[in-house]
Parts: sequence; structure tokens; C-alpha cells
Amino acid sequence: MFNFLNPLFGRHPEQVKANVEIYTWQTCPYCIRAKILLWWKGVKFTEYKIDGDAAARDTMAERANNRRSVPQIFINNQHIGGCDDLYQLDTKAQLDSLLAREPQIS
Repeated sequence: MFNFLNPLFGRHPEQVKANVEIYTWQTCPYCIRAKILLWWKGVKFTEYKIDGDAAARDTMAERANNRRSVPQIFINNQHIGGCDDLYQLDTKAQLDSLLAREPQIS
């Protein structure tokens, strides 16, 4: 509705081409914070809610170099890390370029 305001706020959802996946717990404040940044950037992401699901947590840990904390974030199948890592990429002005890349088809 107010998409004309996006550039004023630094949002460019039309530039987001990456495949983003995030493993979360429903009530985790870091998960919520990470999803808010992704939402703000206009990212449509796949969320895996792993609350109480040991098998899903094992799958996440396998993909995330044995990291078992949440969130764990992947952009184009590349492990980014957790919430702090995501915000650090944004602070360093590196997140937008990652989000603008199309997924590699293998």
C-alpha cells in the first residue's frame, strides 16, 4: 500500500532474489529480532520452527557446523550464523548484496 516509501527507509524488496532459510523457536527473542530485520528488508524467507523437535534440531546443527543455538540463518544455502551475525552483516553493509544474489542452481 505504501510501497513508494520503501526507498526512503532503505527498503528495496524488489532487489531481494536470495533464498533465505531460518531455523527458529517461536518465543526466542533473537529469532524474533532476526525475522524483523529480514521482514524490514522485504525478504520472503522459509522458517523452520523447531520447538521441541529433536530431529529438526539435529538437521539444523548438521547444516550449521554443529551450532545448536537458534536462530540459524542460511542465505542461498550458505550458513550466515545467528541473529548477531545477521545484524553484523547489515552493519557492515554486506547483507543487501547477499540478499540480491540469485540462488545457484546445481
